[in-house]
Amino acid sequence: MSGYILAIDQGTTSTRAIVFDGEMKIIATGQKEFAQHFPQSGWVEHDPEEIWSTVLWSVKQALKKSALQAADITAIGITNQRETVVVWERDTGRPIHNAIVWQDRRTAAYCEKLKRLDLEKVFTKKTGLLLDPYFSGTKLSWMLANVKGARARAAKGELCFGTIDTFLIWRLTGGRSFVTDATNASRTLMYNIGSNEWDAELLKVLRVPEPMLPEVKDCAADFGVTDKKLFGAEIPILGVAGDQQAATIGNACFEPGMIKSTYGTGCFAVLNTGADMVRSKNRLLTTIAYRLDGKTTYALEGSIFIAGAAVQWLRDGIKVIGKAEHSGALAAEADPTQDVYMVPAFTGLGAPHWDAEARGAIFGLTRNSGPAEFARAALEAVCYQTRDLLDAMHKDWKSSDTDTVLRVDGGMVASDWTMQRLADILDAPVDRPAILETTALGAAWLAGQRAGIWPKQKAFARSWSRDTRFAPRMDEKTRNAKLKGWRDAVRRTLSKI
Repeated sequence: MSGYILAIDQGTTSTRAIVFDGEMKIIATGQKEFAQHFPQSGWVEHDPEEIWSTVLWSVKQALKKSALQAADITAIGITNQRETVVVWERDTGRPIHNAIVWQDRRTAAYCEKLKRLDLEKVFTKKTGLLLDPYFSGTKLSWMLANVKGARARAAKGELCFGTIDTFLIWRLTGGRSFVTDATNASRTLMYNIGSNEWDAELLKVLRVPEPMLPEVKDCAADFGVTDKKLFGAEIPILGVAGDQQAATIGNACFEPGMIKSTYGTGCFAVLNTGADMVRSKNRLLTTIAYRLDGKTTYALEGSIFIAGAAVQWLRDGIKVIGKAEHSGALAAEADPTQDVYMVPAFTGLGAPHWDAEARGAIFGLTRNSGPAEFARAALEAVCYQTRDLLDAMHKDWKSSDTDTVLRVDGGMVASDWTMQRLADILDAPVDRPAILETTALGAAWLAGQRAGIWPKQKAFARSWSRDTRFAPRMDEKTRNAKLKGWRDAVRRTLSKI
């Protein structure tokens, strides 16, 4: 038992493999980006074979950089972009279609049809989710309906469905393991989070044959071992969690009331509610935070579809910034007398609005508005949307009303300007951790503690350390004026005013 843990972090735009040592410190990383495909407006796809190739490359690169062999790795933990759908042939492992990504909106009309049939309350009661194209179930239903012969083949057991974790485990184990974990299953619109099983009624509504669904395990469990031919030795896969749940774990948000928010392509805030399955009255999601030793811990989640992606748009779409990391410094130069608001509804609005037809807009432009004002508006939009989520959480779960401290992670949190503005808009402290690779750390911890070489939950929580605390400095009058302007901008952006 060497004490080394390998985390595979398969994200929306790139794949990373990170080697942690016995002290839970990062010693090597491999990372590779992959292509985004947009076949039609609102459609987003990935090539599963390209994702698979980036996983192999990243793992081998991390091992090479760490000067380790596969035999030195005690276990693997996997975390992944959630809700993204892959369907492949059971015999060959070949995907029958590109992966349909969580951002994809092609099933918006189907979701509206199900709502008109008064089925949303059925899905929400069983899954904690809303009927929105974001989730996996309607994407899978679309694929079965639109790929020739797919539904009949699925009924015969010839096809496998999986979120990205399931597809990767299948490939890593040479097709020997067809499994997922409870967190990824909970995001499919097909999994009953109360009874912890695939729900026959929901499968019937979505016309999904049960034989194509994987076995659901705890987040820390035996998911199989890698094929020796891939890396030179078999490595046990002992931990799996969807990216936002892995970040919750990596931030050691184990106690009810603790909140984390991850700032990557999108933004996702998660409030641990313990054993209490809180039913949101403010259009948040009830979801599984993690399941360990057969015990389910629940959470309230708010999902923002566009966060860092708005900065990417400034860089790649309209080319007003050269590098994403320069956005904070540029925002600091913005004219304080201009009230420019960006509502980044490029793929609709997520929580708490859930408006699939809303589209992005910018308000308050003047002849003096330029790159600095655009940068500030993009970064502030993330802060305003987080405030909307936390306000909804406080309404749903009264115990979270006081002493809110937000633990943050993701690429955007490296910007001091953005984190200070976040604290100002929230009127609450924001804690940036010492280890920013929190999602990968959460997956690694699941595997490491399962292997018996990393500390258990309480000791791991004590080991969490803060790099910087950002305390609010903005006066209440300014904050309230900014929030009023933001809410007006959102109101004017919604497709149904």
